[in-house]
Amino acid sequence: MNLPNKLTLIRVIMIPIFVTFFYLTVLPCNYLFAAIVFALAAFTDFLDGYIARKYNLVTNLGKFLDPIADKVLVSTALIVMLTVPQILCAYFPAWSMIVLGLCVAIILARELIVSGFRMVAASAGLVLAADMIGKYKTTFQDVAIVVLLVSASFVGTFGYILCIVGCVCMLVATVLTIVSGCNYIIKNKAVLKS
Repeated sequence: MNLPNKLTLIRVIMIPIFVTFFYLTVLPCNYLFAAIVFALAAFTDFLDGYIARKYNLVTNLGKFLDPIADKVLVSTALIVMLTVPQILCAYFPAWSMIVLGLCVAIILARELIVSGFRMVAASAGLVLAADMIGKYKTTFQDVAIVVLLVSASFVGTFGYILCIVGCVCMLVATVLTIVSGCNYIIKNKAVLKS
């Protein structure tokens, strides 16, 4: 097993560690520790891809495991954040959780649709590459999650400002999710015709 695949496996192992810190409310600043674990895990996503491409270490295992690890990491973070309303509602009205819930639903729906689309393409012998909009979407998602988690560890003006930044990043990520999903399907519509 090469280094990029090991980094991907480390990312998978970090998911339950992230969840543990998230719910470990007896620990002061547990959301801050969860944010650090998530940020490190998200960084391994960048690092494993960079190393695999630079040193020509791309493997079928990596092609299979890497996108799954990414989706499970982000999906887990978004879902557990919905279980703690005070992450947003400490600063915003209760309906803000509805908006966050819609953002999460759109992001998860897009991931399922694109994954299904890729499976259909793979069965036809086609490999569909990710585009730059998708990479920006991932970046904004990761930043939104980290910033919202960090904001939950602080009270007052600093926490409020971080929460606003996190919410803006989440809204941008959601818009990019819609655009990249549509773009992905339109660019590869031939897959559906076959």
